[in-house]
Amino acid sequence: MSHFKKKRGNSTPKISTSSLPDIIFMLLFFFMVVTVMREGERKVQVTVPQATQLIKLEKKSLVNTVYIGKPIKKYQEIYGTQPRVQLDDKFAKNLDGDIALFLEKHKLKVNEQLHGAIITSIKADAGVTMGIVTDVKTALRKANQLKVNYSASPNTDRMNTGL
Repeated sequence: MSHFKKKRGNSTPKISTSSLPDIIFMLLFFFMVVTVMREGERKVQVTVPQATQLIKLEKKSLVNTVYIGKPIKKYQEIYGTQPRVQLDDKFAKNLDGDIALFLEKHKLKVNEQLHGAIITSIKADAGVTMGIVTDVKTALRKANQLKVNYSASPNTDRMNTGL
């Protein structure tokens, strides 16, 4: 009679990783194609003023930006050369109504618990008069948006001299 021997040490075969680089490059390519870097284009010229004491905003998802400046060249024929307010991709026509709608659209994207932490950043051109900035601030106040930030670039000359 013959005896059957049991095979000892049965282990599962090793998984082949030869196709792993292909899969990673396919995913990388997919995300490179699908990712959108900026949703809208800036339609106004903005050269922010310089400042020495700046604070960086941490949570960018809680910040909505209002641009104030003269329209760029391709929009000057339509909108003129007077400073305009840009919200998302559109110029504001009625400041109170448009800003309130702009803020509500942003609140829909943010968790309800974080609504009190939403900050409106005003990026105004250095050559814009305070009248239009004050109008924007008044419209923000009417829409109950009380956290306002003014964007500025660092003044390296003054920081280096210690003034």
